[in-house]
Amino acid sequence: MYRDKKFLAIIPARGGSKGIKDKNIINLKNKPLISYTIEAAKKSDVFDEIMVTTDSKKIAEVAKKYGASVPFLRPVELSTDTANSIDVIIHTLNYYINKNINFDYFILLQPTSPLRKAEDILSAVKLLFEKNANSIVSICEVEHSPLFSNTLPEDLNLSKFIREEVKNKRRQDLPKYYRINGAIYISKVDYFLKVKDFYSEKSYAYIMPADRSIDIDNYLDLKLAELLLEEIYEDKRNK
Repeated sequence: MYRDKKFLAIIPARGGSKGIKDKNIINLKNKPLISYTIEAAKKSDVFDEIMVTTDSKKIAEVAKKYGASVPFLRPVELSTDTANSIDVIIHTLNYYINKNINFDYFILLQPTSPLRKAEDILSAVKLLFEKNANSIVSICEVEHSPLFSNTLPEDLNLSKFIREEVKNKRRQDLPKYYRINGAIYISKVDYFLKVKDFYSEKSYAYIMPADRSIDIDNYLDLKLAELLLEEIYEDKRNK
């Protein structure tokens, strides 16, 4: 427990994946992808329970092997490509409420963020209490400024592609933009059940570096994660 509050880790890992087959348990540096998230959650020592919500018996077995609980298999209607993550969270929270198991906070940890550290979880929880927040969501700086992005007309004309206010400006002179990186979502349980949203009143950002914000969606992301993990292991070997 952290500061006498009860925390639940929810790791959502459905079996189907369009981009990478069995993505949530695909091999990454000789370990299944989901294991990195379970291990970071355990190392943080924040949680009273670390659970995986999945519809897959195969994923459930892997999750249990690495120390997570899998108290149920997710129903079919919450396991499709169009299933809403909010509904998955509410289903999980209601499962525990119906069992008279109560938590003050939950933290959603997506298994596709293998470079998120235990220290990130701890720092986000620290921010939660410093801000007296209802929710915390992790973000990172965008790789490319959206001010240099635009839609294209059918004829591919670029005459108005770059906005006048940013023409001839150096990149370092432009404002910083951030994006949701998908690694950490924290909320008070009762507040989330009421508003069903992470971005309401008293919601704050936890900023993470880009190298820990990789979100595995395709094989290029997976390869990048492998290279970054190799650097981490090499640094540890050299210390």
